[in-house]
Amino acid sequence: MLRRSFLVWAGASGLAAAGSVAGYRRWQEVTPTLHFPGRDEGHFMRDRRALPPPSEVLETDVAILGSGIAGLSAAWKLRKLGHSNFMMVDGPQPYGNAAGGRFGDLEYPTGGHYLPLPSPESVHVREILSDLGVIQRDPYGDKPYYDERFLLHAPEERLLYQGKWQEGFIPTEGVPPVELAEHKRFFAEVERLRQMRGSDGRRIFVFPTVQSSEDAEWRKLDSVTLKQWLEQNGYRSPTLHWYLNYCCRDDYGARYDQVSAWAGLHYYCSRWGRAANAENGTWLTWPGGLQPLASGLERLSGVQRVGGTVVSVKRTGSGKDAGVEALCFRLENGQPRSYLVKARKAICAMPLYVAERVVEGIREMGYEPRRDTPVYAPWMVANFLLKRFPAELPRAPLSWDNVVYQEPGLGYVVSTHQDIRVAPPEKTVFSSYVALSDRTPASARRWMVTATPAELLALASVDLQSAYGAQFASCVERVDITLRGHAMAAPLPGFRSNPGLKALRETDGPILFAHADLSGFSVFEEAAWWGVRAAQLAVK
Repeated sequence: MLRRSFLVWAGASGLAAAGSVAGYRRWQEVTPTLHFPGRDEGHFMRDRRALPPPSEVLETDVAILGSGIAGLSAAWKLRKLGHSNFMMVDGPQPYGNAAGGRFGDLEYPTGGHYLPLPSPESVHVREILSDLGVIQRDPYGDKPYYDERFLLHAPEERLLYQGKWQEGFIPTEGVPPVELAEHKRFFAEVERLRQMRGSDGRRIFVFPTVQSSEDAEWRKLDSVTLKQWLEQNGYRSPTLHWYLNYCCRDDYGARYDQVSAWAGLHYYCSRWGRAANAENGTWLTWPGGLQPLASGLERLSGVQRVGGTVVSVKRTGSGKDAGVEALCFRLENGQPRSYLVKARKAICAMPLYVAERVVEGIREMGYEPRRDTPVYAPWMVANFLLKRFPAELPRAPLSWDNVVYQEPGLGYVVSTHQDIRVAPPEKTVFSSYVALSDRTPASARRWMVTATPAELLALASVDLQSAYGAQFASCVERVDITLRGHAMAAPLPGFRSNPGLKALRETDGPILFAHADLSGFSVFEEAAWWGVRAAQLAVK
């Protein structure tokens, strides 16, 4: 079906109708390079293959197990607290969902690619950005001053709707007045909720989420989906429903008829950071996505990184002699090599679907995997190296983020958008995001494993084909596709009351936990918060 659909899309645009045959032939010559972060290590562990005895023992005071944003934030905070005796085991992919790549001098993201301006409650994020030089003045004020290079430049975003590009992501042109009125009513409600506080005096929606109100009246939002909440409140506009579904798929990898209404509203109501030198709602972005932040945290922390994946984590000793041992391995030419890490404390900065398999005694900590492990949404990110920019429709300038009114694609971002030049660069990278939310996570993962490179490329290019037709293929020089079978936890109804997540959040012993999964969904602000907290517990 993918191949048949692709043939239709390849000739969809009038921009290149005359060259559709030539374009399709060119497309057949493109063979994407596929990346499956953690797949080989995960399958090795799944199959319970035997490991050779450890070839070395590494000793440290604090072992950070995982090198994503949570682990790197923990390392950064340990250094700031004056601690230097710590090390990091990378996990299957250095930097995790913050990892990027490059085609020569052109960087691109393979996971997260932007960061909203942090609100006043996100003190930890502001501190990180200040240390990295992203915030240049007044980091804890109402309007910090940011480095202009990282503030998203205009044009920021556009939507291809009914064959025409329009500014912004929610359809407005050609939309009936009754729908536009609903748009206005929804965003007025968002603004109201941003200011609301519960009976405990806390804001209803903030980052970090553990500082959000626990008022039972507002926690009811976690008992229904966002779609149900919209229907209960009389929102019927198809374009508004499409837009909110898009936002859920973009932020959480799941549809709005699956995502908790609390999480769906949190997406809007918690993000209201301001800047002295930018408009409200501006985003921070880098050509390589969030990798510059990850590498910056590594540099500031001075952490010693060791390649490898954790197989088991267990507590040893008791009282003053209590500690942790982590058995790790790495694959060298397909063959395992193991080593042992001994530490006083271990910070498990890994997804919970991994932690449940490697942390011995996790049930005794109050976490029951069958009950508490989140549903994980799979993602695909395809980076297209272009030898030239494709032709655009008249009066429709290319934006940083470009979205097509359809599913399952999430549009594409332009890696060179922040490149300030008189003329655009000769080459660029278009990064296409696809949330496989049109199928169950399990079936999506099976498809990822069995799909041919041509089928993966066809799906990855759906939005690009819709935007440019067959002319796009002739612009492509190379394609790298990253497939993440367990990209992010999806915040389904009830996630705010998950007893296992609460138990791990409150764990304070030789084994500590730090990952965005502890909040129930994957965003930088949450990952960094749990990393900082774990570091504080590790040195107390």
